[in-house]
Amino acid sequence: MKLVAKTDIGNQRMENQDSYRAGRRPDDLIWGVVCDGMGGARGGRLASTMAVDAWEKAVMEIVDDVRNPAEGMDLLQIAVDEANRVVYEKAKAVPKLHGMGTTAVGVIVHHGVAQYVHVGDSRAYLYRDGAIAQLTKDHSMVQELVEEGFLTEEEAENHPRKNLITRALGVTQDVDADFGETAVKPQDILLLCSDGLSNFVTAQEIGQTLEQVPFFDTAQVLVEKALKAGGADNITVLLMMIEAAEEKNG
Repeated sequence: MKLVAKTDIGNQRMENQDSYRAGRRPDDLIWGVVCDGMGGARGGRLASTMAVDAWEKAVMEIVDDVRNPAEGMDLLQIAVDEANRVVYEKAKAVPKLHGMGTTAVGVIVHHGVAQYVHVGDSRAYLYRDGAIAQLTKDHSMVQELVEEGFLTEEEAENHPRKNLITRALGVTQDVDADFGETAVKPQDILLLCSDGLSNFVTAQEIGQTLEQVPFFDTAQVLVEKALKAGGADNITVLLMMIEAAEEKNG
């Protein structure tokens, strides 16, 4: 497995409220999470940082016991619940932090399966054989309007309320997360990102970049594309490439 990531404050923000963590285990299990904090002066940066720290701690305590897909899903459930708990309890305990929260998208890859969980509008994509597919579905007001038939996908791309999310981590005692899984094969690339990328770089442009740019340069190039397109938000990109068994040992 290969990993590469990049985060950037963007062109207009005073603070980078995105955070990420990722790791690879000796058995080649790989995991990662991207969070995009919200709350402005009320703690968006703190929320995302606390969430990824709690996520990493939960993963590290459990990951070596993951032997099958069911246990992989259990790991994701525990990680998202623990991240939600620490952010919620902090916001509840400190009045000036009330209302802070964060999006989250996390993945674990093992034994040819990618399992993922998300809350909010941070996304996961799968790139394979020149084609890119969005794995997650935004928890946003605009996405709901699309699903109800009031907006087309094209209209949603430029809707003024595109950034209004309907779910977040840390704002309620129990988090409402969506889970999924997909088979993966060698040369597949998984991409996790905050909306600072997806709002400024189309899926087609992302796919073209992954096709044309060497893997370890892709995160930097994608961030640069988002910056050139406006970069009005923090930008975070985390990519994972699946390798064949024979490639792992050179």
